Amino acid sequence: MKAVLLIIALFTPVVQAQQTVEQRTVAAFPAYVPEQQVSGVIRVSGHGSANNPWMKILLAAWEKDFQRFQPGVRLEYRMYGTSSAIPGLWNGVADIAILGEEADPVAVRTFERVKHYPPLTIQLFTGSVDVRNIDYAQMFYVHKDNPLARISLQELDAIFGEDHLRGASANIRTWGQLGLTGAWKDKPITPYGWRIDDSFGYFLEQYLLQGSHHWNCALEERSHITRPDGTIYDHGQQILDALAKDRYGIAVSNIRYANPDVKPLAIGVTPAGPFVAVSKETLIDGTYPLARYLPAVIDREPGVPIDPKLKEFLRYLLSREGQQIVVNDNRYLPLSATLASQERRKLD
Repeated sequence: MKAVLLIIALFTPVVQAQQTVEQRTVAAFPAYVPEQQVSGVIRVSGHGSANNPWMKILLAAWEKDFQRFQPGVRLEYRMYGTSSAIPGLWNGVADIAILGEEADPVAVRTFERVKHYPPLTIQLFTGSVDVRNIDYAQMFYVHKDNPLARISLQELDAIFGEDHLRGASANIRTWGQLGLTGAWKDKPITPYGWRIDDSFGYFLEQYLLQGSHHWNCALEERSHITRPDGTIYDHGQQILDALAKDRYGIAVSNIRYANPDVKPLAIGVTPAGPFVAVSKETLIDGTYPLARYLPAVIDREPGVPIDPKLKEFLRYLLSREGQQIVVNDNRYLPLSATLASQERRKLD
């Protein structure tokens, strides 16, 4: 018996060590336990189109698993794109909007004008590290020869924008303003990025530039190029290919497009740090300053309880079982258990 217990004791740490960060994250969630049995149809609007199911793949898996607990509930899909998701709420054709990116402030303001109160936004899961079209992490790069190893959102705001709403005293346009000396000191910084009217550019406008529309006029924008053979030369790839040839550039892109001539920077909120690199762990726990979360949005009038079947579905999505479906889907990342707990409290 002692020998068996010893084997178990020795084996357990190995099993734990082999767990992925997603598995460890989901294990910390409470299991879904229905507060009540419900039935009916939940109308879903959101990310998708006739040609690309996008979010419907995940929703279909959620629906099938949710019916183990609530067999009387089914989903009705209206997946015509994130831009039509929140309008479905104020038009009365959807009960819940599942978005493929952050809630558009314009759509939220329009909802408020129509309904005279804000919609309720609930974060459901985390964007990916490097999966194409799955809200991969926005990362900042410099040329491999650049001595810089880290940078803050405050400094990036002053480089890529003109209003420096994050508190910098002035725009940053030369490497010397970031503390580089010698041959670097007076060299102008060339910023490379997405087109500012692309959804990636819009994210930076909202979350890096703090809503300012005033970009650095020197920004080298890139958009997807369709080659003659039908393949796409991704904007992220173009950006880092250009940076590889520009010793004095700085670029926003993603690790999936990295090459040996560029290097990523650790990011902090202010120049005082702390500075964090992108990883599954830092995206899930939110310590990476530009972590992305994908939400559900519902129409909840203040002081009025949420429709019971909708509340049960949202409680399921924020449970161990619901987040395990996200992990099984293998595109997005789960929420942290801490953030999920905060989001569940919004349902009360």
